[in-house]
Amino acid sequence: MAERKKQSLLSGAFVLVVSAVLVKVIGLLYKIPLTALIGEVGRGYFSAAYNIFTPVYAVSMAGLPIAVSGMVSRNMALGKFKQVKKTFGVALSMFAVTGIGGTALLLLLAYPYSFWLINSPETFKCIIAIAPSVFFCCIMSAYRAYYEGLANMVPTAVSQVIEAVAKMALGIGFAYMVMKYGMSEYETTGAVFGTPAADSQQAQSLLYPWTASAAILGVSVGTVSGWLYLWIYKKIQGSIFTRTELINSPLAQKSRETAREMITFSMPVMTGSIILNITSFLDNVAVQNRLAAAVLRDTAVIKEMYGAALSASGTLDKDISVYLYGVYGAVMDFRSLVPTITMTLGISAIPVISAAWAINNKKAVRRTINSVIRTVMLVALPAGFAMAVLSEPILRLIYGGTRTVNMVEIAAPMLTAFGFATPIMAVSGPVTHMLQAVGRTDVPVKSLMMGATVKIVADYILVGNPQINIYGAPVGAILNGIIVVFYELACLVAETGVMPDIKSVFLKPFFCACMSTLTAKLTFSNLTDFAFLPSAINLLISVLAAAAVYLTLLVFVKGISGEDLRMLPKGEKIAKRLEKFGLLG
Repeated sequence: MAERKKQSLLSGAFVLVVSAVLVKVIGLLYKIPLTALIGEVGRGYFSAAYNIFTPVYAVSMAGLPIAVSGMVSRNMALGKFKQVKKTFGVALSMFAVTGIGGTALLLLLAYPYSFWLINSPETFKCIIAIAPSVFFCCIMSAYRAYYEGLANMVPTAVSQVIEAVAKMALGIGFAYMVMKYGMSEYETTGAVFGTPAADSQQAQSLLYPWTASAAILGVSVGTVSGWLYLWIYKKIQGSIFTRTELINSPLAQKSRETAREMITFSMPVMTGSIILNITSFLDNVAVQNRLAAAVLRDTAVIKEMYGAALSASGTLDKDISVYLYGVYGAVMDFRSLVPTITMTLGISAIPVISAAWAINNKKAVRRTINSVIRTVMLVALPAGFAMAVLSEPILRLIYGGTRTVNMVEIAAPMLTAFGFATPIMAVSGPVTHMLQAVGRTDVPVKSLMMGATVKIVADYILVGNPQINIYGAPVGAILNGIIVVFYELACLVAETGVMPDIKSVFLKPFFCACMSTLTAKLTFSNLTDFAFLPSAINLLISVLAAAAVYLTLLVFVKGISGEDLRMLPKGEKIAKRLEKFGLLG
């Protein structure tokens, strides 16, 4: 029997944050050379395939991970250990069924989505390649939700890193082999996979969907590695309960009753997930269709706006809308960076709040809510603002050495907009998870419907305007985030009676973030004007200077609480030292 592992809220979140950062870094290391290899057009096909995969995968699980995590944590708090084991067994069977169903659904939707909805037949190959991922991702989610309910975030964290590394290696490897083979065939026969090409630009255009499909096939194979780790981990760990605990534990429900409870628990989340993903799917379809319509309506205006980038990348007129959508997809990698990390706080909060709510421990609920939102703001405000004011140098650092560098001027304004909106987007996931933890799974459904409606309308109007085109997409996304967060936060306050401490949660981090952002901007500008260092060094110095100012001001205004520090690994020593000087809030 393995020793039972359990982490506190921020200790567990810290484990997930580390893994999320690693996964994001690996993702950037993957997508930068991938984008350079398959081009912005190939990246457009890649993103289009993910736009149908994501909703199908999410609907396949449809709230089950939240239900499993919540049921496990609640039964653990009540000492129902036999029921905990039963919950995992039932969950694994249900996830396998939904995984098979999701894979089948994605295969059925591949043709109508590619040929009819987005009018991009080449995307069909990419969807076929990614379909098996649904099954293995669902199976992994059963294991991850079980351990998260036990407040053990290590299996989730390690499996995510293993999966990301495998995806990177296999995705780039497969894409490179296909690109090399295709260009070799063109140079030898003048054709790409049997289709004649008039010149090298047309040959690359013919290769884009094939290389994107190869990259996605690598992603599918990579998901198997994450599942294998979790399966081996569970086998090695064995039972987490002692014989005495199981003997004294109440009898478990029948499998049918457990499944019914799981479905009932997940039903509101399921509804919200279906609504979210259907609206997200419709939104992505709307963006692609309206972008294509804008290009068709006034190609001259589009080419005037992006002529240099389109010419430098060798993009054909027929590929312009896919090219711009590929640029938007590259920006989304950065847009989701901070929210992905802060989402781990919400995941870690589920078992903590669920257990506290089950035993009516209002003090623990209050402490957790304040701690989660404050930590999100401490991370999201400086990171998002710095991303906004340094968007262009960041993108040039990432893509400067590749043939996709010309997209930077198109991408930078979108990244700036997302940067300033990062705090809103970063707090959305944690607030949603906390609402689910206290049983208000109906609230996200309402907020998502309102936000998604506004987003789709905004995309239809703005993206379809040739003068605005792809720049309208971030506007709709930001409006959606604002509506969702403010509505859900108001409902969380009403349900729990916990009003976040405005001063410590919002005002102090905001002030420190503004000062650090100003430092970053001024430092980079002055170094660029008067120094002879490479831009990458200037950017690094600017970020370090901003971080130093931010941390110094946080201590000065007592923006960090001792309670938060103590919940972090090894935080007790830091808390004692700062308390000695009266520097904690």
